[in-house]
Amino acid sequence: MDRLNILVSENIKRIRQEKNLSLGDLAKLSDVSKSMLAQIERGEGNPTLSTLWKIANGMQVSFNTLIAQPKLPYKVTKLAEIEPILDMNGGLKNYSLFSDIENNFSVYQIEVGKEISWISEAHLCGTAEFVIVIQGTLEIKLEEKTFILKKGENLWFKADVPHGYCNLDEGTTIFHNILYNK
Repeated sequence: MDRLNILVSENIKRIRQEKNLSLGDLAKLSDVSKSMLAQIERGEGNPTLSTLWKIANGMQVSFNTLIAQPKLPYKVTKLAEIEPILDMNGGLKNYSLFSDIENNFSVYQIEVGKEISWISEAHLCGTAEFVIVIQGTLEIKLEEKTFILKKGENLWFKADVPHGYCNLDEGTTIFHNILYNK
């Protein structure tokens, strides 16, 4: 069992118990099967980003609450030492660079393979998302609006509505994603 799965499983179980939810209750709230939730709490398998977002939204907590590590007065991160959450058969890698639950703030580096696109579910009400493109070209669809961002371009938006991403580059697109919830 890898470190990230252990962390996610411990956090989900702790939060579920703090909220006095059974696995069945959480399954109804998150639209994730009871057996999948039990498997995740045991640290088995690799839940997708979509599954983790459903669980976070079902428990009404931020995504970073699920992957948060114990709090220290400082944090140094090295990308090579962070285990990414994989999705889209490995074409999408989400690295949690920083997560501050107390201030509802998290920073991710997301690497998107060629021709990969996805829809992100609406985040908790009041969540803002800041996207900073480091490499490549990223398309973001937000309700009726489409934004094309290239290296060095940035976007802020209210993320409490579904929104989509698509790598328009011939290679990997890399961006930093900062989530803040009031």
